[in-house]
Amino acid sequence: MMLTGTLVNYYVHCPRQCWLFYHKLNLEDNSEDVRIGRVLHALNSEKDGELAIDNIKLDKITDEYVVELKKSDADLNAAMAQIQFYLLRLAQKGINRKGRLEVWEKNKQGKKVHYTELNEELVQQLNKQYAEMEEFLLSPVPPAANLKTGCKRCAYYEYCYI
Repeated sequence: MMLTGTLVNYYVHCPRQCWLFYHKLNLEDNSEDVRIGRVLHALNSEKDGELAIDNIKLDKITDEYVVELKKSDADLNAAMAQIQFYLLRLAQKGINRKGRLEVWEKNKQGKKVHYTELNEELVQQLNKQYAEMEEFLLSPVPPAANLKTGCKRCAYYEYCYI
């Protein structure tokens, strides 16, 4: 199974969304927020270019950082998990970098740039999490819906609650 940064992000944000997306139930094309994020991402990609390596697509990579760009800081933990996934995959290929998350709209956090980097303990946690994710994604049914504050803005809201 090939995990992706998007799957890791969704798993941390909402396991049900992750499962549905993995099983090809993609409702994001109907979401205005997703559309805005894609446009902002496309505008930046035209400027800096996107780099694809195996199963990862990096927004930007410098001599020091893997840079991930997000529309907002609505789920900082999920976005940071996505960067950490990229850092680990690159490290396995001998490319060692730190992670940098840049957000266009800072709604919940007081800053627009956030940093992360790998260490031995984090690498062990990530490998364990990815093994759990792979097992979870093979489950024949999705987990039950779990209504949270941000659910009403989710592309999957109608599927889960209506």
